[in-house]
Amino acid sequence: MREVLEVQGLAAAPDETVAAIDGGELYGLHGAGTPVLRLTGTVLSVKALRAGEGVSYGYAYRARADTRIALVTGGYAQGIVRALGGAVDVGIADVRHRIVGRVAMDVCVVEIADAPTDRGEEVLFLGDPAQGEPSLDGWIGATGLTAGELITVVGLRARRVAVA
Repeated sequence: MREVLEVQGLAAAPDETVAAIDGGELYGLHGAGTPVLRLTGTVLSVKALRAGEGVSYGYAYRARADTRIALVTGGYAQGIVRALGGAVDVGIADVRHRIVGRVAMDVCVVEIADAPTDRGEEVLFLGDPAQGEPSLDGWIGATGLTAGELITVVGLRARRVAVA
């Protein structure tokens, strides 16, 4: 059964149906217009990776050619689902970069190649798809989870900031 939230303040005669809003619409989830969640992390470090060198648990990712990677804050404890490793992009300075290897508890690795990236830069995991930013659509496709399930896993270790 799908949960539905009633809109307060709508008066209806006893024989009329009260308008309702789906919870997904109310919270800006998949296909509901303007998203209400922006999930970000920070670049912790940047390093060169030579062809054949690996990163992540068990060297789950091995570079095909010489490249560069960034270690970024944001792991499964913050809601970056483990299945996203190798499957979705993040935004750094308005450029998309792939998460590579396995997502760890508090960090993940992003291949940045030759993009100028510095320690402390913001990493955008989820934003507004209308602005070309990473969105829940990619996460839904990569994990098979629903938007509600994905938003629910954004853990208590993710810092929450209200924005007006």
